[in-house]
Amino acid sequence: MHDSQVNARKRRGQEIAERFKDRIIQREDGIWLVPSSKSPRKRYAVDLDPTNPSCTCPDHQQTGEKCKHIFAVLEIRGGDAGTVPAPAPTPPRPNPERDWSLYNETQENEEDEFEPLLDVICRGIREPPRERGRPPNPWSDQVFAATSKVYLEKSARRVMSRLNRAYRDGYLTKPVCFNTISSFLEKEAATDILNDLIIRTSFAAVPFERVFAADSTGFAGSKFVRWQDIKYRGLLEHVWAKMHIMAGTETHMITAVVIKERDAADLGQLPELLRITAQNFIIEEVLCDRVYNTAANQQLIADIGARAFIPPKSTHTGRRGGIFKAKLIEWNENREESLVHYGQRAQVETAFSMIKMKFGDSLRSKNELPMKNEALAKALCHNIYCLIRMVHERKMNLDFLSAVFERAKAA
Repeated sequence: MHDSQVNARKRRGQEIAERFKDRIIQREDGIWLVPSSKSPRKRYAVDLDPTNPSCTCPDHQQTGEKCKHIFAVLEIRGGDAGTVPAPAPTPPRPNPERDWSLYNETQENEEDEFEPLLDVICRGIREPPRERGRPPNPWSDQVFAATSKVYLEKSARRVMSRLNRAYRDGYLTKPVCFNTISSFLEKEAATDILNDLIIRTSFAAVPFERVFAADSTGFAGSKFVRWQDIKYRGLLEHVWAKMHIMAGTETHMITAVVIKERDAADLGQLPELLRITAQNFIIEEVLCDRVYNTAANQQLIADIGARAFIPPKSTHTGRRGGIFKAKLIEWNENREESLVHYGQRAQVETAFSMIKMKFGDSLRSKNELPMKNEALAKALCHNIYCLIRMVHERKMNLDFLSAVFERAKAA
């Protein structure tokens, strides 16, 4: 444990001793009872065994180190806890080196390069067997139009001038009506197509990604819940779609997306995210927050040969045994190293922030299926932006990306 952590616990112990000095008592058997700082009605039992002091609080049970309650008792006994030096000033965090000229170049040329790259991606969409009637717009045109609408954050009608120009530039095989965009987002087949394109666009990051993080976020819809729910249940909230993703920590590329009902639990989506990502990437580390920490998920990560860096909950004791206990012991014994690895989980939050800041944090669609497809289109737009950034920062070109997408199509 760092000196700063020890000093922090000593200071909190002194605060508890000063606050509850009349309520910290010693029983006849020598055990001290110390009130909890968060819930004074709750008390922890402290045993000041000279060779092995202990406390019943979760902090000591997990770490085995002296907790603030032990230091509080030592303070009451006469300052055995020692003097606490003033905390050292935190050194300024160094700014990561960044080539701002490349960043500026990416931002300045992004909009001009989005359509050519989207065109390359849409070429690989397989067309379904033709049915009777008037020939419909090809799937590639429908995906191009719907993704462009989401990228521009405009309504279907207001994006028509841009799509007409795309047709003149050769990115569309035939003119697209604004109703075609809405119709595409309402189709179940659109979900599979968009998911496939998200996976395919992530292939360019295969040489760079070995560490992946999973999390979820919500996108608010454009309407509220039903009046019956408001009247009889007191509910007043927007309908929203919940997106579960796995993203690489190096490029922020989304490698897998799962969108189910809006209240779907996070931990239940990790197996599907892992399965999809493991099909195309070599996974060395998986980073998640503690809600994903279950024995099944730990075993699943171990089965694919990866290390899991998932913090345990305060209620985890390891009684279940097996890999669950082994990972709990590993986390506690190597806490500093584990926290360094776990800190990279913030990159998935960065990916969500990029999506919402660039393409909006709400959905224009009103029904459940179009909302899901619109959210998938946002994820696709994000991956395309990551590709554009890789073109500038890693000196890739469209020919290389075209070859990647062709191999993906053949697979």
